[in-house]
Amino acid sequence: MTDTNDTPVGSSWNSDKFIANLAKRKRSERRFRLIGLAAILTALTLLAILLFSIFSKGYTAFVQTYITLDITFSESVIDRDGTRDPEALRNANYARLVQDALRAKFPEVEGRRNLRTLFSLVSNNASDTLRDMVAQDPGLIGKTVEMPLLAGDDVDMVNKGYIDRNLAEENRRVKDQELRWLDILEEEGDLSLHFNTNFFTQGDSREPEKAGIAGAMVGSFYTLVITMAIAFPLGVMTAIYLEEFAPPSKFNDLIEVNINNLAAVPSIVFGLLGLAIFLNVAHLPRSAPIVGGLTLALMTLPTIIIAARAAIRAVPDSIRQAALGLGASKQQAAFHHVLPLSMPGILTGAIIGLAQALGETAPLLMIGMVAFIADIPGGINDPATVMPVQIFLWADSPERAFVEKTSGAIMVLLAFLITMNALAVLLRKKFERRW
Repeated sequence: MTDTNDTPVGSSWNSDKFIANLAKRKRSERRFRLIGLAAILTALTLLAILLFSIFSKGYTAFVQTYITLDITFSESVIDRDGTRDPEALRNANYARLVQDALRAKFPEVEGRRNLRTLFSLVSNNASDTLRDMVAQDPGLIGKTVEMPLLAGDDVDMVNKGYIDRNLAEENRRVKDQELRWLDILEEEGDLSLHFNTNFFTQGDSREPEKAGIAGAMVGSFYTLVITMAIAFPLGVMTAIYLEEFAPPSKFNDLIEVNINNLAAVPSIVFGLLGLAIFLNVAHLPRSAPIVGGLTLALMTLPTIIIAARAAIRAVPDSIRQAALGLGASKQQAAFHHVLPLSMPGILTGAIIGLAQALGETAPLLMIGMVAFIADIPGGINDPATVMPVQIFLWADSPERAFVEKTSGAIMVLLAFLITMNALAVLLRKKFERRW
């Protein structure tokens, strides 16, 4: 049936329905784009909030408050008999020199309690500084030298503005009397901020102003070296065997399934495995980088195997066939042709796996690397800790000064992780080949 214009009945209705459906699809597409854009903006906003929180609390960890005092290296305290015996100089009461300088600065302070409070303005690390100076230059004995000394953690927090001066005296750690002393020091130019070298050169300490990440950084280095030395060759060789030499069988299929499953196992399970094998069975030293490296190698191995297999699988079969056609053995084709061409992808996967291992805490807690370690480890068998565990320990400390130490250590760890991931991206872009 047609109308007077010979137009089929219902065609106008179909056209309107098509236009309506098209408009509906376009609206749906716009909504999807807006939802996707909102998701990206939300993620970026949350990331910005996280980074701002870390950086705003942590950047002050890279500077430290110092108090400048006139230190008199009195012979009556350091070298009573005048022999300049190195042992006697090392055992002298250098804290007395700091106390005498503070007494001279504030002669009106009396009473044991007030004097103890006055002496706490300067860190007890100052005596070690003076001891090292005399050991390097005994000629300082008998002289008076103006020098900056490390302040206590409470003084540092006040100077950085983390302790509110407007709070009632009973609600803050630093009392009014101490604030008056600090005001006098600041007016006379004896209160200053310097780059915190201790943060990068010292190990952990119960005193926040002396705590550093050097021990954790060295421990992380030893642990990652062992992880890389074990996981990388084993992972690559396993991937080559499974991709190039392993015949199809149910046993090999079972191995592949287990490797994929191991990559999704919670990291703390590997810590339990390391505790059972390396400590209880092999009796390796507890809290040592060698145990941490072996444990993290077990955790990183599946990641490296999967990445290496994907990189090897990406090499065209024509490369293999050409090598075999020219007389190369299957082993020569795999190691002389396939492996070099797949190495960029393998290195990328290995670096990402190591970056993941660098940020792990749970497996290392199970093998005892959560212990308080003040000394910098000298080898893979020495007690040590790593960066994530050090952050965990500082975050659990009650002192306010450890908050900025925690955030500062997170910033250093993030810098390492970003560097490693950037290196992976650069290696892949530089050596990647498109077939």
